[in-house]
Amino acid sequence: MHPVPEWPEEPASSPGPVSAAPVAPGELPRNVAAALWRGSELGTPVSVVVRSGWDTLDHELPGGGWPCHSLTEVLQPQPSVCEWRLLGPALRRIVDAGQTIVVVGPPKHPHLPGLRHEGIDDRHLVWVQADSPAHRLWSTEQLVKSNACGALLSWLPQARPEQLRRLQVCAQACDGPVVLFRPHTVQHEASPAPLRLLLGYDLDWELTVQVLKRKGARHEGEIRLPSIPGGLDAVLTSRMRTPSRWIRDREVAADVVLGSTTPRPAVRRRVHS
Repeated sequence: MHPVPEWPEEPASSPGPVSAAPVAPGELPRNVAAALWRGSELGTPVSVVVRSGWDTLDHELPGGGWPCHSLTEVLQPQPSVCEWRLLGPALRRIVDAGQTIVVVGPPKHPHLPGLRHEGIDDRHLVWVQADSPAHRLWSTEQLVKSNACGALLSWLPQARPEQLRRLQVCAQACDGPVVLFRPHTVQHEASPAPLRLLLGYDLDWELTVQVLKRKGARHEGEIRLPSIPGGLDAVLTSRMRTPSRWIRDREVAADVVLGSTTPRPAVRRRVHS
Protein backbone atom coordinates (compact mmCIF):
# COMPACT_ATOMS: atom_id res chain seq x y z
CA MET A 1 0.00 0.00 0.00
CA HIS A 2 1.47 3.30 -1.13
CA PRO A 3 1.41 6.24 1.24
CA VAL A 4 -0.78 9.19 0.32
CA PRO A 5 1.41 11.99 -1.08
CA GLU A 6 1.48 15.19 0.85
CA TRP A 7 1.28 18.46 -1.05
CA PRO A 8 3.50 21.26 0.21
CA GLU A 9 1.69 24.13 1.74
CA GLU A 10 1.57 27.40 -0.17
CA PRO A 11 4.07 29.90 1.23
CA ALA A 12 2.52 32.70 3.13
CA SER A 13 4.40 35.22 1.01
CA SER A 14 2.93 33.99 -2.31
CA PRO A 15 0.65 36.56 -3.92
CA GLY A 16 -3.07 35.82 -4.13
CA PRO A 17 -5.23 35.98 -7.24
CA VAL A 18 -5.09 39.22 -9.18
CA SER A 19 -8.30 41.10 -8.60
CA ALA A 20 -10.04 42.77 -11.53
CA ALA A 21 -10.05 46.51 -11.83
CA PRO A 22 -12.87 48.09 -9.87
CA VAL A 23 -15.98 48.79 -11.94
CA ALA A 24 -18.44 51.55 -11.18
CA PRO A 25 -22.06 50.55 -10.52
CA GLY A 26 -23.95 50.02 -13.76
CA GLU A 27 -20.81 49.55 -15.86
CA LEU A 28 -19.36 46.38 -17.38
CA PRO A 29 -15.75 45.25 -17.28
CA ARG A 30 -13.77 46.44 -20.24
CA ASN A 31 -13.32 43.00 -21.82
CA VAL A 32 -17.03 42.23 -21.45
CA ALA A 33 -18.10 45.56 -22.93
CA ALA A 34 -15.80 45.02 -25.93
CA ALA A 35 -17.40 41.64 -26.70
CA LEU A 36 -20.98 42.81 -26.22
CA TRP A 37 -23.17 43.53 -29.25
CA ARG A 38 -26.30 45.64 -28.92
CA GLY A 39 -29.26 45.20 -31.21
CA SER A 40 -29.30 48.91 -32.07
CA GLU A 41 -25.83 48.66 -33.62
CA LEU A 42 -24.67 47.16 -36.89
CA GLY A 43 -23.27 43.68 -36.48
CA THR A 44 -19.53 44.24 -36.26
CA PRO A 45 -18.67 40.59 -35.45
CA VAL A 46 -19.03 39.75 -39.17
CA SER A 47 -15.61 38.20 -39.67
CA VAL A 48 -14.97 38.35 -43.43
CA VAL A 49 -16.68 40.47 -46.07
CA VAL A 50 -16.18 41.36 -49.73
CA ARG A 51 -16.58 45.04 -50.50
CA SER A 52 -19.64 45.61 -52.66
CA GLY A 53 -18.06 48.44 -54.63
CA TRP A 54 -20.85 50.82 -53.56
CA ASP A 55 -19.79 53.04 -50.66
CA THR A 56 -23.39 53.95 -49.84
CA LEU A 57 -24.38 50.29 -49.67
CA ASP A 58 -21.29 49.24 -47.69
CA HIS A 59 -22.20 51.83 -45.08
CA GLU A 60 -25.48 49.99 -44.42
CA LEU A 61 -24.16 46.41 -44.54
CA PRO A 62 -22.83 44.80 -41.34
CA GLY A 63 -19.06 44.55 -41.66
CA GLY A 64 -19.05 46.91 -44.64
CA GLY A 65 -19.64 44.48 -47.51
CA TRP A 66 -21.11 41.19 -48.69
CA PRO A 67 -20.72 38.76 -45.80
CA CYS A 68 -18.94 35.43 -46.09
CA HIS A 69 -19.75 32.34 -43.99
CA SER A 70 -23.49 33.06 -44.29
CA LEU A 71 -26.35 33.43 -46.75
CA THR A 72 -27.48 36.63 -48.43
CA GLU A 73 -30.92 36.81 -50.03
CA VAL A 74 -31.61 39.28 -52.84
CA LEU A 75 -35.32 39.59 -53.65
CA GLN A 76 -36.52 41.21 -56.87
CA PRO A 77 -39.70 41.46 -58.95
CA GLN A 78 -38.08 40.12 -62.12
CA PRO A 79 -34.95 37.95 -62.30
CA SER A 80 -31.94 38.55 -64.55
CA VAL A 81 -32.49 42.31 -64.69
CA CYS A 82 -30.47 43.95 -61.91
CA GLU A 83 -28.47 41.30 -60.07
CA TRP A 84 -25.37 41.48 -62.28
CA ARG A 85 -25.29 45.26 -62.02
CA LEU A 86 -25.55 45.06 -58.24
CA LEU A 87 -22.90 42.39 -57.73
CA GLY A 88 -20.63 43.32 -60.64
CA PRO A 89 -18.08 45.41 -58.69
CA ALA A 90 -17.70 42.73 -55.98
CA LEU A 91 -17.43 39.92 -58.54
CA ARG A 92 -14.70 41.85 -60.31
CA ARG A 93 -12.69 41.93 -57.09
CA ILE A 94 -13.11 38.19 -56.67
CA VAL A 95 -12.04 37.45 -60.25
CA ASP A 96 -9.03 39.77 -59.95
CA ALA A 97 -7.94 37.67 -56.97
CA GLY A 98 -7.91 34.58 -59.22
CA GLN A 99 -11.01 32.96 -57.74
CA THR A 100 -13.94 31.35 -59.53
CA ILE A 101 -17.55 32.49 -59.65
CA VAL A 102 -20.19 29.77 -59.93
CA VAL A 103 -23.76 30.53 -60.99
CA VAL A 104 -26.50 27.92 -60.53
CA GLY A 105 -29.71 27.95 -62.54
CA PRO A 106 -29.90 31.53 -63.86
CA PRO A 107 -33.23 32.08 -65.67
CA LYS A 108 -31.39 33.63 -68.64
CA HIS A 109 -28.01 32.93 -70.14
CA PRO A 110 -25.27 35.14 -68.65
CA HIS A 111 -24.36 37.83 -71.18
CA LEU A 112 -20.64 37.25 -71.52
CA PRO A 113 -19.79 40.46 -73.48
CA GLY A 114 -21.53 42.50 -70.78
CA LEU A 115 -19.61 40.68 -68.05
CA ARG A 116 -16.33 41.28 -69.86
CA HIS A 117 -17.23 44.96 -70.08
CA GLU A 118 -17.58 44.95 -66.29
CA GLY A 119 -14.11 43.42 -65.96
CA ILE A 120 -15.30 39.89 -65.18
CA ASP A 121 -13.22 37.37 -67.11
CA ASP A 122 -15.48 34.57 -68.32
CA ARG A 123 -12.64 32.09 -67.83
CA HIS A 124 -13.33 32.42 -64.10
CA LEU A 125 -17.07 31.88 -64.55
CA VAL A 126 -18.71 28.45 -64.17
CA TRP A 127 -22.35 28.08 -65.18
CA VAL A 128 -24.29 25.13 -63.73
CA GLN A 129 -27.42 24.58 -65.79
CA ALA A 130 -29.99 23.06 -63.44
CA ASP A 131 -33.56 23.24 -64.64
CA SER A 132 -35.60 21.65 -61.87
CA PRO A 133 -35.85 23.13 -58.33
CA ALA A 134 -34.46 19.90 -56.83
CA HIS A 135 -31.38 19.99 -59.07
CA ARG A 136 -30.73 23.65 -58.32
CA LEU A 137 -31.01 23.07 -54.60
CA TRP A 138 -28.79 19.97 -54.68
CA SER A 139 -26.12 21.72 -56.77
CA THR A 140 -26.14 24.73 -54.47
CA GLU A 141 -25.76 22.62 -51.34
CA GLN A 142 -22.88 20.58 -52.80
CA LEU A 143 -21.02 23.72 -53.86
CA VAL A 144 -21.49 25.32 -50.47
CA LYS A 145 -20.24 22.21 -48.69
CA SER A 146 -17.20 21.86 -50.94
CA ASN A 147 -16.17 25.51 -50.49
CA ALA A 148 -14.83 25.38 -54.04
CA CYS A 149 -15.54 28.88 -55.35
CA GLY A 150 -14.87 32.49 -54.56
CA ALA A 151 -18.57 33.39 -54.84
CA LEU A 152 -21.74 31.37 -55.38
CA LEU A 153 -24.83 32.83 -57.03
CA SER A 154 -27.93 30.66 -57.08
CA TRP A 155 -31.51 31.24 -58.22
CA LEU A 156 -33.84 29.42 -55.83
CA PRO A 157 -37.35 30.86 -56.25
CA GLN A 158 -39.07 27.79 -54.78
CA ALA A 159 -36.84 27.00 -51.80
CA ARG A 160 -38.64 26.21 -48.55
CA PRO A 161 -37.60 27.62 -45.13
CA GLU A 162 -36.20 24.29 -43.90
CA GLN A 163 -34.07 24.04 -47.04
CA LEU A 164 -32.76 27.55 -46.51
CA ARG A 165 -31.89 26.71 -42.90
CA ARG A 166 -29.85 23.76 -44.09
CA LEU A 167 -28.00 25.98 -46.55
CA GLN A 168 -27.34 28.57 -43.85
CA VAL A 169 -25.75 25.92 -41.62
CA CYS A 170 -23.58 24.70 -44.49
CA ALA A 171 -22.64 28.25 -45.53
CA GLN A 172 -20.93 28.91 -42.20
CA ALA A 173 -17.96 26.90 -43.53
CA CYS A 174 -17.92 28.66 -46.92
CA ASP A 175 -15.19 31.29 -47.36
CA GLY A 176 -16.93 33.24 -50.12
CA PRO A 177 -20.27 35.07 -50.38
CA VAL A 178 -23.31 32.87 -51.03
CA VAL A 179 -26.08 34.92 -52.66
CA LEU A 180 -29.54 33.50 -53.31
CA PHE A 181 -31.92 35.24 -55.72
CA ARG A 182 -35.60 34.84 -54.92
CA PRO A 183 -38.87 36.58 -55.90
CA HIS A 184 -40.00 39.69 -54.03
CA THR A 185 -43.24 37.95 -53.03
CA VAL A 186 -41.40 36.07 -50.25
CA GLN A 187 -40.28 39.22 -48.45
CA HIS A 188 -42.86 38.72 -45.68
CA GLU A 189 -41.88 35.09 -45.08
CA ALA A 190 -39.41 34.11 -42.39
CA SER A 191 -35.89 33.36 -43.57
CA PRO A 192 -32.71 32.17 -41.80
CA ALA A 193 -30.52 34.38 -44.00
CA PRO A 194 -28.86 37.05 -41.81
CA LEU A 195 -29.00 39.57 -44.67
CA ARG A 196 -31.99 40.16 -46.97
CA LEU A 197 -32.26 42.87 -49.60
CA LEU A 198 -35.08 43.98 -51.88
CA LEU A 199 -33.67 45.03 -55.26
CA GLY A 200 -35.38 47.18 -57.87
CA TYR A 201 -34.63 49.82 -60.49
CA ASP A 202 -35.73 53.33 -61.39
CA LEU A 203 -36.15 55.27 -64.62
CA ASP A 204 -32.80 57.05 -64.43
CA TRP A 205 -30.77 53.82 -64.60
CA GLU A 206 -30.63 53.66 -60.81
CA LEU A 207 -30.76 50.58 -58.64
CA THR A 208 -32.94 50.80 -55.54
CA VAL A 209 -32.05 48.66 -52.53
CA GLN A 210 -34.08 48.18 -49.36
CA VAL A 211 -32.43 46.37 -46.46
CA LEU A 212 -35.20 44.11 -45.19
CA LYS A 213 -33.10 42.25 -42.64
CA ARG A 214 -29.65 42.72 -41.20
CA LYS A 215 -27.83 42.25 -37.95
CA GLY A 216 -28.46 45.58 -36.32
CA ALA A 217 -30.98 48.38 -36.26
CA ARG A 218 -33.81 48.35 -38.78
CA HIS A 219 -33.05 50.24 -41.96
CA GLU A 220 -35.61 52.77 -43.15
CA GLY A 221 -36.01 54.07 -46.67
CA GLU A 222 -34.10 52.88 -49.71
CA ILE A 223 -30.58 53.14 -51.07
CA ARG A 224 -30.18 54.53 -54.58
CA LEU A 225 -27.20 53.38 -56.60
CA PRO A 226 -26.44 55.08 -59.96
CA SER A 227 -25.80 52.27 -62.42
CA ILE A 228 -25.89 52.30 -66.21
CA PRO A 229 -25.70 48.87 -67.86
CA GLY A 230 -22.34 48.01 -69.37
CA GLY A 231 -21.71 49.50 -72.80
CA LEU A 232 -24.52 52.08 -72.66
CA ASP A 233 -22.53 54.67 -70.75
CA ALA A 234 -20.62 55.66 -73.88
CA VAL A 235 -23.64 55.98 -76.19
CA LEU A 236 -26.35 57.54 -74.02
CA THR A 237 -26.93 61.25 -74.48
CA SER A 238 -27.24 63.56 -71.51
CA ARG A 239 -30.99 63.66 -72.05
CA MET A 240 -31.32 59.88 -72.03
CA ARG A 241 -29.27 59.60 -68.85
CA THR A 242 -32.17 61.18 -66.97
CA PRO A 243 -35.35 60.11 -68.82
CA SER A 244 -37.49 60.95 -65.79
CA ARG A 245 -36.88 64.67 -66.42
CA TRP A 246 -37.96 64.28 -70.04
CA ILE A 247 -41.14 62.46 -69.00
CA ARG A 248 -41.85 65.04 -66.31
CA ASP A 249 -41.42 67.91 -68.80
CA ARG A 250 -43.90 66.24 -71.16
CA GLU A 251 -46.42 65.81 -68.36
CA VAL A 252 -46.05 69.45 -67.34
CA ALA A 253 -46.53 70.56 -70.93
CA ALA A 254 -49.64 68.39 -71.25
CA ASP A 255 -51.07 69.87 -68.04
CA VAL A 256 -50.50 73.37 -69.34
CA VAL A 257 -52.31 72.57 -72.58
CA LEU A 258 -55.21 70.88 -70.80
CA GLY A 259 -55.53 73.70 -68.28
CA SER A 260 -55.50 76.52 -70.82
CA THR A 261 -58.65 78.28 -71.99
CA THR A 262 -57.67 78.05 -75.65
CA PRO A 263 -59.52 75.13 -77.19
CA ARG A 264 -57.34 72.51 -78.76
CA PRO A 265 -58.03 71.72 -82.42
CA ALA A 266 -60.19 68.68 -82.95
CA VAL A 267 -58.45 65.61 -84.24
CA ARG A 268 -60.12 64.15 -87.26
CA ARG A 269 -59.82 60.45 -87.87
CA ARG A 270 -60.74 58.74 -91.08
CA VAL A 271 -63.07 55.79 -90.63
CA HIS A 272 -62.87 53.14 -93.28
CA SER A 273 -66.15 51.43 -94.12
